[in-house]
Amino acid sequence: MQLLFDLKNLDAVQIGMASPELVLEWSYGEVTKPETINYRTLKPERDGLFCERIFGPTKDFECNCGKYKRAKLRDKNKICEKCGVQITRAKVRRERIGHIQLAAPVSHIWYFKGIPSRMGLLLDISPRTLEKVLYFANFIVLDPGDSDITGLKKFELINDAKKRELEAKCGVGSFRVGMGAEAIKELLQQVDLDALSESLKKEIVQLAEKEKDKDTVGQKRKNAIKRLDVVESFRNSNNKPEWM
Repeated sequence: MQLLFDLKNLDAVQIGMASPELVLEWSYGEVTKPETINYRTLKPERDGLFCERIFGPTKDFECNCGKYKRAKLRDKNKICEKCGVQITRAKVRRERIGHIQLAAPVSHIWYFKGIPSRMGLLLDISPRTLEKVLYFANFIVLDPGDSDITGLKKFELINDAKKRELEAKCGVGSFRVGMGAEAIKELLQQVDLDALSESLKKEIVQLAEKEKDKDTVGQKRKNAIKRLDVVESFRNSNNKPEWM
């Protein structure tokens, strides 16, 4: 990954989200093992958290297997045919990143527990409700099916006993529920930022009309303004809610 700017000429640093595609583009390889250093050889484990093939050599211009030691100038930046380590300076280990392919999605704690909760505001659910779903305490309704039959509403929380009872009564597949980050990701993927922005703007205007004769701003309007602020941030930055 090459720097696209001069580190000595910076006015500010802004942190933002990276798309899954961009993370893979930055990555030098997939970490598939939890091991770090081999206790016998004292060398980084291949495909582990300190892997030289992914992050670069631990010693300048030396590969892992020993084929290239104190490599000559002509061998610089060459990749060892045996161990796959690039013959370069060890300082590249400070710049390179690897990636881990997760079996299931996880939520980023900044967007879940940060104040205000960005996930909660986008989905219009409380942080406590989010916590129950993300920590596998309750199911959240993804698709209520026929509400007249199931009696469910989207985003409603139900426990395992209630889920089993409804499946016995209405049939398996008559509604859909989920738990964990996978369920929240699905709900975030369904968020239409443009439509939500227009809806919140209208809601804020309507609430302002109702509150003209009052001295204080109502809680509903405050919440709508907070939600709109998050929605506009996503729209302006071209980030997608499910990246959280």
